[in-house]
Amino acid sequence: MADLVVELSGARVGRLSGDWRTFDFVADPHAIERYGIDSLVISVAMPLAAISNRARRDRRQNFFHELLPEGQMLRQLAQQAGVPPHDVIGLLRAFGRDLAGALQIWDPDRPGEPLQPAVVPLTDHDVAIMLKEVRRDPLGNQVPTGKTSLAGVQDKIVLVRNEMGWNRALDGWPSSHIVKPESRDYPTMIYDEEYGSRFARMLGLTAFATSLETFDGVPAIVIERYDRSPETPDGRIHQEDFNQALGASGNEKYQRFGGHVSLANIARVIATAGGHDSLTRLFKLVALSIAVGNLDLHAKNISLLHFQDGSIELAPAYDVVPQAHLPNDRQVALAVAGEFQHAGLTKNMLIAEGHSWGLRSAEVLTDTALEHVLELARAERPDDRAHPSLAEDIATFASNLLEGRSAGRPTSTNQRSD
Repeated sequence: MADLVVELSGARVGRLSGDWRTFDFVADPHAIERYGIDSLVISVAMPLAAISNRARRDRRQNFFHELLPEGQMLRQLAQQAGVPPHDVIGLLRAFGRDLAGALQIWDPDRPGEPLQPAVVPLTDHDVAIMLKEVRRDPLGNQVPTGKTSLAGVQDKIVLVRNEMGWNRALDGWPSSHIVKPESRDYPTMIYDEEYGSRFARMLGLTAFATSLETFDGVPAIVIERYDRSPETPDGRIHQEDFNQALGASGNEKYQRFGGHVSLANIARVIATAGGHDSLTRLFKLVALSIAVGNLDLHAKNISLLHFQDGSIELAPAYDVVPQAHLPNDRQVALAVAGEFQHAGLTKNMLIAEGHSWGLRSAEVLTDTALEHVLELARAERPDDRAHPSLAEDIATFASNLLEGRSAGRPTSTNQRSD
């Protein structure tokens, strides 16, 4: 088959040449002319080059591999595509038309290409069926018109919301929302996530909407995509996550599973590429995550936005989910001042982490973030279907940290251990 075309914001920037073992990204001369040699417009790990350095091919391959989902969702997409789960090229050939960020990847020799994207209106009942069948049709993809790939392990579908209501995206139309049903294993999770999103908005770390909705009796959390915008020519904003940026793969998003990922390494990239404002927001996100018990702040849950003028900034906060009450090892994904155990983290550790990045204002930023978290936890209740002691747990974490104590265990955990 032909090399795959790689487009950024609707314009060709290169191609993927080779099979899943040997493939590499080859930049288009017009893209180099437009953006310049060594431009980071696609990725900080993959500068545009007239001649690709073979020694960096693994980084480029990893960037494209990390556009795909993980676990059962990946296996299901591979089954739909009729390729093995390790066949990155085969999967992107099938599902590369609607990816995270502003890339589109497609096969010019495939019948019907270039496709004409479209939407099909959906009723609430239609959406409910998609949510119920999400494990059969991951992301809401249906053969042959579903062309979406999105990283992650949680069950989810993607939809398009317009003035007429909800729609299914066909042949690469940019989806505008992510919709997650209740988790079979952790039934409070979507309600806990909605509560966590309120704290992120309060701290100015995100502006996109998150809401709880019911589709013909099926509850779900609806999340507006921050990498989509009606103000851009093709409706997309480019982004990359920090597995891509640091060359980490799969579970290496957790610091203890690989050597590439740490808060210090993430902060170093952000300080260089995104500047002081982005570095400050990263620190506030870390402080928020400790205060609410978001243990899953891993490298794929932190991303960069890339703009057409070459500027880069930290992406809005997403997947801020309080999890300290869940049955897990209660370790944070990325160590703070060398400490992984959430219950043992202190304000001084947060401040020390910030100082190690060069943030002189780390103490003020920490106190401000914790005070705001405590205020909201005391003022607003989560949805009734959220974890019963969620607000109390978060208030305990925040007040303990503010008073110089370790964050401690959630109330619900203490009750179970008595």
